[in-house]
Amino acid sequence: MTSAAAPVFPVALLAQLRAMLPLTAADEAALQAVMQPRRLVKNELLLRAGEPCRAAVYIETGALRYFYTLAGEERTGQFFFEGEWYADYDSFLDQAPSQQSIQALEPSRVWLLSRTDLYRFYAERPVFERFGRLMAEQAYRGSRARGAALLTASPAQRYAQLLRERPEVVQRVSQRLIATYLGITPESLSRIRARG
Repeated sequence: MTSAAAPVFPVALLAQLRAMLPLTAADEAALQAVMQPRRLVKNELLLRAGEPCRAAVYIETGALRYFYTLAGEERTGQFFFEGEWYADYDSFLDQAPSQQSIQALEPSRVWLLSRTDLYRFYAERPVFERFGRLMAEQAYRGSRARGAALLTASPAQRYAQLLRERPEVVQRVSQRLIATYLGITPESLSRIRARG
């Protein structure tokens, strides 16, 4: 009987972290020892609303989105692709029940860094405190930009910005989900697209 080969840690993830942090070989080995791979099928939920977010997620392949369900309707908050990290930051910090769900939009391979391991690294390997700060800054900037766009831009302007800044969303995500992200109906999005 043969056993399955251990999953290969993503080279792109190590390269990304090396560009951000002065990691030692021991830091890298410690990280590789605790990050857990997971494969998701299309539409699978990685986190359900009501559960605490117990891990930060690195996307090796595939695509994720987070969404809220309000009055039975889904409202997409953001999309994430290869090389990006995501966690429900509020729930991750406090271990409170999440108000959002995280879903795979495509078959995806992700790597999970548990909150327990990350906080242990903060104490034992201070370089990871910088990682935590950089992730917090990224989350803040993304949230602020998203809120500003919803308050100050029309749906047509938000769609144009999406085309300019994140063309992979338009190429890889259904029109229905893009409409929920823009806060409009799919029919309204069709009209915006038709006007060019």
